[in-house]
Amino acid sequence: MSTIKDWAEDDRPREKLMAKGAGSLSNSELLAILIHNGTVDKSAVDLGKDLLSKCNNDLKHVASLSYKEIVELKIKGMGPAKAICIVAALELGLRRNATEKKKDIITKSKDIALFLQAQLEYKSHELFIAIYLNNAHKILHHEIISEGGLTGTVADPRVIVKKALTYNAVFIILCHNHPSGSLKPSKADETLTNKIKDAAMFFDIKVLDHIIVSTEGYFSFADEGLL
Repeated sequence: MSTIKDWAEDDRPREKLMAKGAGSLSNSELLAILIHNGTVDKSAVDLGKDLLSKCNNDLKHVASLSYKEIVELKIKGMGPAKAICIVAALELGLRRNATEKKKDIITKSKDIALFLQAQLEYKSHELFIAIYLNNAHKILHHEIISEGGLTGTVADPRVIVKKALTYNAVFIILCHNHPSGSLKPSKADETLTNKIKDAAMFFDIKVLDHIIVSTEGYFSFADEGLL
């Protein structure tokens, strides 16, 4: 019967995790566990290092990649199956982080901004989200309204207000991400915010905030006096 000493090189990160805990592993070793096995020429740890190298050793960059984008890096031995495992594991990490920061009652921009940043900061394309709240500022519902490209997305004020009526919302918080990292709102961002604010006002629904998030932090229209 084989012992741990007989394990193949690809299995050694697992041995280290069992002996010392996950915190003792390097990023490439953790990736190696997800990759599972290497090639004739390279171990799973080597493939993990290759992936990190392609992303400038930035784990945030790795987290922003889709499985197709990982495959397109053309790392020998890194096919769709391995890429899917990596993306799934990193997504679980992002969701855990977002869950820890989620608050049901919103009293200030930070209460929702950190949750939204955890959800969106690593996305490679823009997403527009609406959060619907009741009179007690409790979140009733939140969802992605639209998805765009690298530089922008378009949200229809009619759709946002209609959903507010569906959920009997009294307040709305708007949010979108900037994949570029910039937190500065564009003129288009300001115009869209005002359109949604004006449309909601006809139904006695108030837009409390519009929050922009990125890897650099968040920007609140309300905090900056733009609402």
